[in-house]
Amino acid sequence: MPVSPDAVPLEGGCACGALRYRLTRVPMFTHCCHCRQCQRLTGSAFVLNTIIEADHIELLSGEVTITAGPSEEGRPHDIHRCAACLTPVWSDYGRRPNYRFVRVGTLDTPGAVAPDAHIFARSRLPWVQLPDPAIVHEIFYELEATWPPEMLARRRAALGG
Repeated sequence: MPVSPDAVPLEGGCACGALRYRLTRVPMFTHCCHCRQCQRLTGSAFVLNTIIEADHIELLSGEVTITAGPSEEGRPHDIHRCAACLTPVWSDYGRRPNYRFVRVGTLDTPGAVAPDAHIFARSRLPWVQLPDPAIVHEIFYELEATWPPEMLARRRAALGG
């Protein structure tokens, strides 16, 4: 379910309150990732990431520090954290400087963002029940077949192509 334009801007922050940010545009797509790396990194059953262009994330206060993290696919994974409490607020997979995966749980209103697709369902914990209907992929998916055309165009522009 896409984010309603009425929900934007969306604001969020870290656990200690030092870092605050604002999303100034509707995110492009939202993944609920069930991979083992996300489970380990979050200490939970999955992570919910909403994808948006970096220039639509306004840092309102605080500082970000970047740490390297693993990824299921073996690509680089930079985790952007609050410099004070180290709460992960967004990630960059594959070192894409204009493209971020914002942790939905850090939003002030995380319920405003629902997953468009569940990925890496092959490692979904058996007690996690997915809604019916839901777009579910055992690993990842073909972008062209899954993302709405207008969001694909935004993604291409963010990646410089």
